[in-house]
Amino acid sequence: MPFPRRVALRSLFALAVTAATGGALGRIAARSPEPDPHAFDEMYAGRRIRGLTGPGGEPVALVDGRPLHLMRCADGGWVTPLDHYESCPTPLAAVRAAVDAAGPAPLSRYAAAHGDHTDPTGGNPRGVHA
Repeated sequence: MPFPRRVALRSLFALAVTAATGGALGRIAARSPEPDPHAFDEMYAGRRIRGLTGPGGEPVALVDGRPLHLMRCADGGWVTPLDHYESCPTPLAAVRAAVDAAGPAPLSRYAAAHGDHTDPTGGNPRGVHA
């Protein structure tokens, strides 16, 4: 089996960096990336819940593949549109509370965004009358 060129080049680069810097940069480059602080992936109450860090550094949550909006509270906790009354210490705890609040019903498309004022019945948004 031929030795892959890519592996050879990486090895040579690592040796060169180690020799040139006394090993300091080599140890930094060899370190694994930091774990995602908001990462979780589990089955909870018969649903698959997942979490990760989004582009802005804020947590992103999915329940059965559908997005669930997470909001930061003034006390440092987290809430969701399904459970505004209980501040949870972590995004995972907030997603579990939302699953408990939803029960067996599928998540509404309105659970993905806070402040969506569209009336699901097709009526006038925010109840404004002309």
